Amino acid sequence: MPLPRTRVVTLNAALGPLDYRIPDGMAVEPGSVVVAPLGPRQLIGVAWEAGRVPTEEVGDNRLRPLAGLIDVPAIAAPLRRLAEWTANYYLSPLASVLRMVLPSSAALASPRHLIEYRPTNLVPPRSTPQRAQALERLAGRQGTIRELAEVAEVSDAVLRGLVNAGALEAVSVEADRPLPVPDPDFAPPILSPEQHAAAGLLSEARGFDPIMLDGVTGSGKTEVYFEAIAACLRRGEQTLVLLPEIALTEPFLKRFEARFGCAPVTWHSDLRSSQRRRAWRGIANGEAAVTVGARSALFLPYAKLGLIVVDEAHEPSFKQEEGVQYHARDVAVMRGKFEDIPVILSSATPAIETRHMVEIGRYREVALPSRFAGAQLPEIRAINLTQDPPPRGRWLAPSLVAEMEANLAAGEQSLLFLNRRGFAPLTLCRHCGHRFQCPNCTAWMVEHRLMHRLACHHCGHVMPPPRACPECGEEDSLVACGPGVERIADEVAALFPDARTAIVTSDTIWSPARAAEFVRSMEAGEIDIVIGTQLVTKGYHFPDLTLVGVVDADLGLQGGDLRAAERSFQQISQVAGRAGRGDKPGRVLVQTHDPDAPVIAALVAGDTPGFIAAETDARRAAVMPPFGRLAAIVVSAEDAAEAEGVARRIGRAAPSVERMAVFGPAPAPLAMLRGRHRQRLLVHAARSLDVQNVIRDWLASLEWSTKVRVAVDVDPYSFL
Repeated sequence: MPLPRTRVVTLNAALGPLDYRIPDGMAVEPGSVVVAPLGPRQLIGVAWEAGRVPTEEVGDNRLRPLAGLIDVPAIAAPLRRLAEWTANYYLSPLASVLRMVLPSSAALASPRHLIEYRPTNLVPPRSTPQRAQALERLAGRQGTIRELAEVAEVSDAVLRGLVNAGALEAVSVEADRPLPVPDPDFAPPILSPEQHAAAGLLSEARGFDPIMLDGVTGSGKTEVYFEAIAACLRRGEQTLVLLPEIALTEPFLKRFEARFGCAPVTWHSDLRSSQRRRAWRGIANGEAAVTVGARSALFLPYAKLGLIVVDEAHEPSFKQEEGVQYHARDVAVMRGKFEDIPVILSSATPAIETRHMVEIGRYREVALPSRFAGAQLPEIRAINLTQDPPPRGRWLAPSLVAEMEANLAAGEQSLLFLNRRGFAPLTLCRHCGHRFQCPNCTAWMVEHRLMHRLACHHCGHVMPPPRACPECGEEDSLVACGPGVERIADEVAALFPDARTAIVTSDTIWSPARAAEFVRSMEAGEIDIVIGTQLVTKGYHFPDLTLVGVVDADLGLQGGDLRAAERSFQQISQVAGRAGRGDKPGRVLVQTHDPDAPVIAALVAGDTPGFIAAETDARRAAVMPPFGRLAAIVVSAEDAAEAEGVARRIGRAAPSVERMAVFGPAPAPLAMLRGRHRQRLLVHAARSLDVQNVIRDWLASLEWSTKVRVAVDVDPYSFL
């Protein structure tokens, strides 16, 4: 009689599936999280159906027994099918996908205790304003030092001083404390008839039902899909809300708590290990009713998932650019299919791919064409920089400056948008022309004057700005070329010295707490002018913000990006939507050298349907997504000749397949990244072609050195 056995997929991408013997008394089923021995090591893995992940057959007498069974819920079949689909579609190892399902080793450990602190009745012998503030705000509260420091708005050191003084005492608590349960009837909103109808359609959705929620900025899309979440809560099911930016998390949490009475569970890279453990376990056992997270939250093992919402579904940041290069919007729809649940794709500017799925009947559309409470969409006007140029050495046109002056006089807030971090994108020597380039990448070093450094935005390399040119030795000869947000902020400070300004980029808003502080300052009227990147284009609602200035509308149209025009249209539409969201009318001024460009003309005319139709027709004529398929093959190595040699071999071995063309190899636009030289091939195929199988067989026929990496990016969004 054959021994009980199971196939195991480990979290090691270098290993294929392995077979093991199941020891007597160990109850292992497909999806069980197990400990598998491999030589002297012990690996975490997931038991899998043998027929779905082939491997070399091994006789029962050669099988090693499993070392253990981890006491967590088994990974359910729908999530296992999603992992298989993701690995197959994006040509990635199944183990790499599983690492997103089981991202935290701490989550798999046995329940444990942690130390928290709470106030005592003792008054510290030495009182300071910060200590007094802390004790006042922490009355009746309990938490870790870090959690209490955030509540009290003091440093950790202040609280540790209170611990030493006996004013705070340590208590041991279970790490897996009960999670708060959102109340669907806590504070129901007053919806307009249009919103009420849309909310009804979303709340009644059952089974697999992808829905494009298309609403103009300020139409109240969040309040509408909140009602679908409330319906899901009443059914006792879990909801997942995906957000594109960690900086959006805090404003969203405030709105969620106001509607449902408590914050949802969060999942993003800023969480501590203990928080990730609690969130994962609450999700896996069904206790976490609503989870709000970044794209990686999509692969967590929800026990009873009933709804997925992808907010700002058009955002390119939903595409993972390293590791498993998946697009969270598309994988969310596939998870909805495997789980047989609705998926809401919410956006004011849906992607052409999403609109196409509506046109062919794969997705439903729910529209909100008007702003909430009668608020009007802002007036958009182009500033022709050839006719109204800024003064020499300045970047803001006189007409935009005049509008900002009027806004300040009226006590209203303004926003200047430029999607370029730092002070200047290029630094050069005026004496010899030397340009500062990253030593690891073919990219210019960006000057960050606030932090006194030159930085590469691709690999993170930083260096202090030198006093002398490293090429010619000339001192004080370095000059900044072009504007970044810091340079615009300097110009604003010179023009309006009394204005209170804030710079909002990923350099200044790097955590939910920083985002919350920015939102609080804006809502309190403590900021007059915001200068920001794409971080401020979405998700924020500031009633007193009435003027938006787009500093360089032509910036996003440069380069050969397939989606450049669409992305620029979305970005400017989104930032324009920040203006006039309250009772006061908004206006948007777009600085451009080409006001007749289709993107600018469509924005000014408010002709979204015309722009989308023209872009769609152009894609259809070129057989580009969504009417065709693209896949990039990127070859990288520390040695340029080695990368080029392997890329040429791959190119020569390209199969001759009808309705498929291979372009390249050629040096990638970003020809060196993090010290590795890069070559790129682009595969263009008909929509009906199974391009994954073609590429899989093509690359499997070749071998190359372990020093060379070959990555495949299916449905690429970056062409660098």
